[in-house]
Amino acid sequence: MTTSQRGDLFDPLCPTRQLLDRIGTKWTSMAVKVLAEEAPGEIRFADLRRRMPGVSQKMLSVTLQSLVRDGLVARRVEATVPPAVHYRLTDLGLSLEQPLAALRAWAEQHMPEIAELNRRQADEPPGGRC
Repeated sequence: MTTSQRGDLFDPLCPTRQLLDRIGTKWTSMAVKVLAEEAPGEIRFADLRRRMPGVSQKMLSVTLQSLVRDGLVARRVEATVPPAVHYRLTDLGLSLEQPLAALRAWAEQHMPEIAELNRRQADEPPGGRC
């Protein structure tokens, strides 16, 4: 795809949509944030998991595999017993931190308003207002 062509985000086969599906998850956002805090250094898998409360080992592993496959994260394995696995953001991955940080800032800024709207919606009787 050339830079002048744009994908159709409504098409499930659109590569841009597929990439947005992968980078738009909460675990990807958290992993990129933690890795960016360590940049240009590395972080071990167990340390990364400790800094991401609520993520399971499997979900973190799947998330990191996806980020490595997309070239956003580099993985290095030390030949120790057990193997020590280190991760760091690539330059491409580091370029993703700013847009994700902007999205997190938007969410933090608007969360009180959205929480209030959700509370009001929950307080409305079924069928809405007459």
